[in-house]
Amino acid sequence: MQRLANRVAVVTGAGSGIGLASARRLAAEGAKVVVADLDSETGKAAADEVGGLFVQADVTSEDDVAGMYDAALSAYGRVDIAFNNAGISPPDDDSILVTGLEAWRRVQEVNLTSVYLCCKHVIPHMQARGGGSIINTASFVAVMGSATSQISYSASKGGVLAMSRELGVQFAREGIRVNALCPGPVNTPLLRELFAADPERAARRLVHVPMGRFAEAEEIAAAVAFLASDDASFITASGFLVDGGISGAYVTPL
Repeated sequence: MQRLANRVAVVTGAGSGIGLASARRLAAEGAKVVVADLDSETGKAAADEVGGLFVQADVTSEDDVAGMYDAALSAYGRVDIAFNNAGISPPDDDSILVTGLEAWRRVQEVNLTSVYLCCKHVIPHMQARGGGSIINTASFVAVMGSATSQISYSASKGGVLAMSRELGVQFAREGIRVNALCPGPVNTPLLRELFAADPERAARRLVHVPMGRFAEAEEIAAAVAFLASDDASFITASGFLVDGGISGAYVTPL
């Protein structure tokens, strides 16, 4: 499919995981992709692979974020799709009883403030063109609680969900769609490092997923491509769950 032919997409955190899979999928559907990442090695490799433009950017820096979109406009003349995906989940983000203020603030800056900055600086470009699609990575934890807490991560993703909803409503009549993508547990290097390397911790999570497995990054990328395309033309201000049924489950199959 070439649903995104002649469109320009900016993807943050595109050097690995969901961001890389999404850069590949968007390019495969015809988009020109601007790969933004803090890691120049993985970012350049991703951009080379998809025939796109690499921009090194710290998404917590307003100057870097503004420059990222300026680079996209300079290279391609437009921005049609913004996939604001960069995020972290460090091990010192734990229960509220043990998570320090520094860890709390660092996660909020990367996961929530960066999305605020990306939306703030891309919306004027989309207004000038008369529309666009913004996809912000939230999480299924934005709609569920967990006894194995990552307090700042969960709070940040709840903030992304609420902000996306508000922006989706505010700019709907200008043709700008804003949706929060809410993945379930995904088989990425980050998740494997946090949980899947420990079979007991992984099993504790998988028992709650009706499909009985973690998602693959390519499955999340397919949802990104859908939300970016005209197939999702009447979808905005939504929390788009791609979670294997976890948020709808009470008892999972044996």
